[in-house]
Amino acid sequence: MKRIVLTGGGTAGHVTPCIALLPRLKENGYDIHYIGSYDGIERKLIEEYHLPYHGISSGKLRRYFDIKNFTDPFRVIKGYYEAKKLLKELKPNIVFSKGGFVTVPVVLAAKKHKIPVIIHESDMTPGLANKIAIPSATKVCANFPETLSYLPADKAILTGTPIRKELFAGNKLRGLDYCGFSANKPVIMIIGGSSGSRVINEVIRGMLPTLLRDYQIIHLCGKGNLDKKLNNTPGYAQFEYSKKELSDLFAAADLVISRAGANAICEILALRKPHILIPLPKSSSRGDQILNAESFERQGYSYVLKEEDLSIASLLDAIQTVMNKRNVYVEAMNKSELNNSIDTIIQLIEKSQL
Repeated sequence: MKRIVLTGGGTAGHVTPCIALLPRLKENGYDIHYIGSYDGIERKLIEEYHLPYHGISSGKLRRYFDIKNFTDPFRVIKGYYEAKKLLKELKPNIVFSKGGFVTVPVVLAAKKHKIPVIIHESDMTPGLANKIAIPSATKVCANFPETLSYLPADKAILTGTPIRKELFAGNKLRGLDYCGFSANKPVIMIIGGSSGSRVINEVIRGMLPTLLRDYQIIHLCGKGNLDKKLNNTPGYAQFEYSKKELSDLFAAADLVISRAGANAICEILALRKPHILIPLPKSSSRGDQILNAESFERQGYSYVLKEEDLSIASLLDAIQTVMNKRNVYVEAMNKSELNNSIDTIIQLIEKSQL
């Protein structure tokens, strides 16, 4: 039996592309194992699929001062030896890494054991974890054409991101019914990332009275961010996050407002949903979401609103603009070559094995 180790963690975006590959990997006869951190978000997400999950020590390698900078390198070193031992026991044919700092010791350990590694880089420019891991990789998959110039020419392949099959199976009526909505008002869906966005949540809730005159609102606000005072507000449905109902919620949405994480925007693109992107500012990130959003804006897929320009007035204007031009945005997205990449990645996995 062929065996593959998947790895990725820290955010849902580092796990969902791995999940998207599962059906095809199983069809192709793979025994699938997952390596993640002891108690990261990846453990909870992966264990729902009943895969063997192996936790290792993980630390973040930061570009800024933090007291944890003195201890995290030792966690990474510990994780390397744990990954090395695991890979020796599992003897996989190949490792697929989606990124996040937990993957660094896994990729380095795979190189030590001469196990082929395929890395997937979602963002426009590689993050620090993938920069460390890329020299040990056999191939590096990229989401954006612009990313290829940042990668070794002999390793880089433009694939797009794997999209979960179930996302395409949504039912609009089920989504409306789940939220208690009617079919005679358009629906706006807000996604602030797996942990939510305080800034976006506050603006959305501040403009609810105005929005609810013309729209119904699905608000994925992030863990711990529900506002109980707004429970039972007609036309407003708030959830910390969504799992099995997500495809139905997407199907119900006429417009999506989202952060600009690479996997999230690729899912929105694949579903051809008109959308507004509010990328994380550089003050809160390395600027990768800004680059992602700018690429989508250049290609005509997205309306981009910077967080520093975000207000009730600016967001209302953006909503009106996109709703008026929704056919233009959909037409641009229909021309996209960043479609489902599962076939391409599965072929790479097959070709890259020992």
